[in-house]
Amino acid sequence: MARKRKGEGQTALVTGASAGIGIDLAECFARDGYDLVLAARSESALNEVAARLAEKHKVKAATVALDLGAHGAGHKLADAIKAKGVEIDVVVNNAGFGIAGAFDGSQEEGQLGMVDLNVRALVELTHIYWPRMLKNKRGGVLNVASTAAFQPGPLMAVYYASKAFVLSFSEALWKEAEGAGVHVSCLCPGPTVSKFRERAGTGKTKLSRVGTPMSSQSVARMGYRAFQKNRRVIVTGARNKMLAGLAPFLPRKMLLSTVHNLQSPA
Repeated sequence: MARKRKGEGQTALVTGASAGIGIDLAECFARDGYDLVLAARSESALNEVAARLAEKHKVKAATVALDLGAHGAGHKLADAIKAKGVEIDVVVNNAGFGIAGAFDGSQEEGQLGMVDLNVRALVELTHIYWPRMLKNKRGGVLNVASTAAFQPGPLMAVYYASKAFVLSFSEALWKEAEGAGVHVSCLCPGPTVSKFRERAGTGKTKLSRVGTPMSSQSVARMGYRAFQKNRRVIVTGARNKMLAGLAPFLPRKMLLSTVHNLQSPA
């Protein structure tokens, strides 16, 4: 008799699943037998990922193409999933983006867009599926934040603030779910090889010249293992852990100057 995989009988919803860490997180769940619902804006990319993972790992993989940054998109996604007859056990809130540069002179649409996708959509989807998780005493939420969550980010102010929200929100939910059988983890990657850097423009900052970015596969595996162990927070990489742990002990003005310098154009 074949050994049952730990995720069999459960379904994981992965947002931002058409590229980078999102694809690799989806693969981690599929490898353990979770069926998948993949969400992102690009329908063709989603369908390609879904077909590959379904075939490779012998799981079901459905897709929903939409822009989660639009108001009400979380409920629209949930309705589309319900129409497919699928119930969600795990929510992987990976969708998000950043914009490098000073707040002055930036476009309001982009700044508010980060709040809408990085914060509002994440809360909306978690709120939709949280009661079912608690009722069933299984599943959980894996939120993707960033090492940006551990300090303010001059020259990337809204992005850093949005990830600080994700970290705080995740830790609070972890405590609320304690003993309920529901896992909550916050994945905080540092610089990672992905399309995020290209879109955000962070590849042109001094920070991009410091150290070697981790692969998205390594980041995803660490995040997935942390979720399975119900680790509250996981910072990827020894150097990133050291810097995140050091942030609260630095004088605030020094910390702000350091981040400002790192986020400046190289």
